Amino acid sequence: MAAEQQELRRSISERPGTGIVHLGLGAFFRAFGAVYIEDAVRVSGGDWGIVGVSLQSPGTRDRLAPQDYVYSTVTQGADGSETFRRVEILQDVLVAPEDPEAVLARMADPSIRIVTLTVTEKGYCHDPATGTLNVSHPDIVHDLNNPLPRSAPGFLVRALQRRRAAGHPPFTVLTCDNLPENGRLVRGVVLDFARRVDSGLAGWIEAEGRFPSTMVDRITPATKPEDIQRLAQKTGVRDAAPVLCEPFRQWVVEDDFVPAYGAGARPDLAAAGVELVADVTPYEHMKLRMLNGTHSSLAYLGYLAGHETIADTVADPVFAAFVKMLWEQEIIPSFQAPDGVDLSDYAEALFERYSNPAIRHRTWQIAMDGSQKLPQRILGTIADNLSAGRQSPGLVLAVAAWMRYVGGTDERGQPIEVKDPLAERLRNLSESAPTPDEKVAALLSVREIFSSGLAAQLAVPVGRSYELLCRVGARRAAEEIL
Repeated sequence: MAAEQQELRRSISERPGTGIVHLGLGAFFRAFGAVYIEDAVRVSGGDWGIVGVSLQSPGTRDRLAPQDYVYSTVTQGADGSETFRRVEILQDVLVAPEDPEAVLARMADPSIRIVTLTVTEKGYCHDPATGTLNVSHPDIVHDLNNPLPRSAPGFLVRALQRRRAAGHPPFTVLTCDNLPENGRLVRGVVLDFARRVDSGLAGWIEAEGRFPSTMVDRITPATKPEDIQRLAQKTGVRDAAPVLCEPFRQWVVEDDFVPAYGAGARPDLAAAGVELVADVTPYEHMKLRMLNGTHSSLAYLGYLAGHETIADTVADPVFAAFVKMLWEQEIIPSFQAPDGVDLSDYAEALFERYSNPAIRHRTWQIAMDGSQKLPQRILGTIADNLSAGRQSPGLVLAVAAWMRYVGGTDERGQPIEVKDPLAERLRNLSESAPTPDEKVAALLSVREIFSSGLAAQLAVPVGRSYELLCRVGARRAAEEIL
């Protein structure tokens, strides 16, 4: 096994210099952003090596370090084919809880011109209903009172504070998480945090910093131990940290980087296939509502109906028809398409991607952190439809399915392992309410998720859908909506 381990090491002796720090080094960025950046360096050169930062645990570092931070992406086709690629752009991985000073020092280094992030919705320590910094979040409370932070916003602000003190320009903050207007949201969170530290620092960030919004898209299921073993047998090389992904990928980025670096402000992303645009908002709406919104809807309903993966769920003709109805009748009418994009074609392509049996994207995995995801993925669409006088019975059913899911018991009476920052609170609210209508009212009262105005509008339709789910189950409920 040691000999096999030696095979997966850096194949070139000269590494590019480091220009990017990435916070939240999970499978998605390694299958997505790192690949694009490596492609850009291959085409146009530049010192754009990446230092990854794990904000919570050392597992990723411990798997990658013996491999010289080299790993494989495995692109899985619907026909069962697998395409392997060696990725070498990652230079190092730091573990923030072990040594936050090392992370800050690297981020403050003037060679770092971009900090990218995939920390998930909850990693920004914001209120999903309003988009503002959650100043009562334990990590934010800690970081406002300590120079060595724990949170992503804390690391961003404290590193920028050091750069300002040293006379260096700021880095561009490039978020790659699925949030509406993600760059503007992160800018707001960072500025709010900075104002509480130093008003002069906040003014400098506001004037000199840049926070381009992005749209990212590539389905990346979790890698399981059996995948690692299977791939080692297939290739003869043991990779302890491969990432699985679908063939499709799309990255849309607002071309707004820190101007102090001139032409050296970013890699040649266009050469790698990134779409550089002036305004990413239409693309964000398209992705968040059409892909992420239906992904979450299928995750809750599919899980309750006993389906393990999204591919399993859409193989069920009821859910296949249900998701197509969501696109055609509820989601596509809710927003303006990006120029030159046919949303019906996009929906067809999404259905093909969902149907790929090789991409075993678990409904349970997608269902995680629903309290953070619901406002962006589903509630915004419902609110826009209500404002336009349109109903959203399918999306309302998905909200009711989320409510039943966070109650912690499935349709067969089996416990659900709910992974959510508000999991205990949501379950207690559900369990303490004796009737379906009271459960719905209790969950609609959670203001981090539902505004008071939207909650009032949803009380009756969600109550009816919840009662329907309890009475006939998720599959039959979807069939009745159809």
